[in-house]
Amino acid sequence: MSFPRYPEYKDSGVEWLREVPEGWEVTDGRRLFQQDRTPALPDDEQLSATQKYGVIPQKLFMELQDQKVTLALSGLDNFKHVDQGDFVISLRSFQGGIEQTAHSGCVSPAYTVLKPASSLYGRFWNYLLKSRGYIDALQSMTDGIRDGKSISYGQFGQIPVPQVPLPEQTAIAAFLDRETAKIDALVAEQRRLMELLKEKRQAVISHAVTKGLDPDAPMKPSGIEWLGEVPAHWAIRKISHFFRAGKGKNGQMLTKEFCGANGGDYPVYSGQTENDGIMGTWDQFEFDFGEKGVLLSTTVGAKAMYLRQLFGQFSLSQNCMIIWSTSDRCETRFYYYHFQPLFQFERALIPEHMQASFRIEDLYGYKVAVPPMDEQQAITDHLDAQTANFDLLTAEAQRAIALLQERRTALISAAVTGQIDVRDAASLAG
Repeated sequence: MSFPRYPEYKDSGVEWLREVPEGWEVTDGRRLFQQDRTPALPDDEQLSATQKYGVIPQKLFMELQDQKVTLALSGLDNFKHVDQGDFVISLRSFQGGIEQTAHSGCVSPAYTVLKPASSLYGRFWNYLLKSRGYIDALQSMTDGIRDGKSISYGQFGQIPVPQVPLPEQTAIAAFLDRETAKIDALVAEQRRLMELLKEKRQAVISHAVTKGLDPDAPMKPSGIEWLGEVPAHWAIRKISHFFRAGKGKNGQMLTKEFCGANGGDYPVYSGQTENDGIMGTWDQFEFDFGEKGVLLSTTVGAKAMYLRQLFGQFSLSQNCMIIWSTSDRCETRFYYYHFQPLFQFERALIPEHMQASFRIEDLYGYKVAVPPMDEQQAITDHLDAQTANFDLLTAEAQRAIALLQERRTALISAAVTGQIDVRDAASLAG
């Protein structure tokens, strides 16, 4: 859907704004927002400024993140009071813009509290101060700022911003509330689809590697909870009978920064999920399995018992182990699939408050099914084809989300800078 432009524009003289509607003016942030240093009140609740959730009670942030956050135990003498509707510059505002609070309470003395003028409509400024163009201007003004350093009120105040008539602020905010809600609903729908695909993918894997592909095959109890009944002709054996495992050594000394400066030809794998698990490269390799595949598992943290199949030459960080077959009765690719429901079952047994860990001796104690080699290969071929379809659908959903989020960002930027005229659209919606 396309929207018209304003009838007339003028040059704003500001790089991030370019031209603005004829009826708009340009000013700086200090004329619209005052710095507020009001001390915390005795009954103020401690708030946390986050890019993901906004300014919210810190206890709620702890619940949403499923982690422990240290509350101020020595009193709130240095903390700053905020009222609902104020804006807060936090230590990460240079990354994602400035947050408005929907709560009254107090914030860290490291934060800057901004009190908006009466001529400002909060919802409009909530969009503008987190728009792509404004964030770029903020980063340009605060060049060199990194995590742990705050943006000063003076730096904030020097950034030119549009001075928009109040009725237009209200109309633009109403338009964006409606349009972003539509986009967010579509994104949520795609994310639900991805979760369903993930569940279906895992169910297909679990069924194939524990029940086989023949629905008429006679079954027998395995005596193992996660396996249940298995085909009667499958053997049940300890993993240690057919597999060995080793942990990383050389890779434990490598950091992302060090690898980036002195990287070589061989990947160094870690427990991270981005960049295919590779944290850098090195000119030496610790393991060499050629074309024979091995399994990679992280050993500590929330992603413990996460599987990946590797080939060739590589090193590992100390929080990883590799698992390889020592028997001609085991197809590595089959066990890449077969270990997945086992690891999923074991992860579910770990209490939420505990950090998951996974040791080689734990691995050796597990029992698995051992189908004949021809069945292992048939199941592997079947699952390769099935999971490829699921992965294709998941990738399509991810692309759809990326396009929707890109449209959301572009729509907000265009509306708050006056590049599109949404006044009629907002009034029709009302």
